[in-house]
Amino acid sequence: QVQLVESGGGLVQAGGSLRLSCAASGSIFSINAMGWYRQAPGNQRELVADITRGGLPNYADSVKGRFTISRDNAKNTVNLQMNSLKPEDTAVYYCNADVQIGVLSYTYWGQGTQVTVSS
Repeated sequence: QVQLVESGGGLVQAGGSLRLSCAASGSIFSINAMGWYRQAPGNQRELVADITRGGLPNYADSVKGRFTISRDNAKNTVNLQMNSLKPEDTAVYYCNADVQIGVLSYTYWGQGTQVTVSS
């Protein structure tokens, strides 16, 4: 079994910063892509950013230039540095990992962490 545990959410004023972290543990051979998604009330879950095992990032247009994703393959962690936060960034943020277990690959999700940006 694989667990993803997120931390770092909270309440911040517009223009502020937060850093989200996610650690994967369990029966992991290797992790392919890792990423962050978010879901605001009444909206579908959407990709915020993801990053390949080799470190190539991909960002949603809405966060480009403000958010930075990074990972540490040795520690099986992925981080999301969020700067210049806006009220529309308010959502539950979920960590996501594509985990290689033997010859098969599985997608896992964290439990979510709330990010609230006040105006």
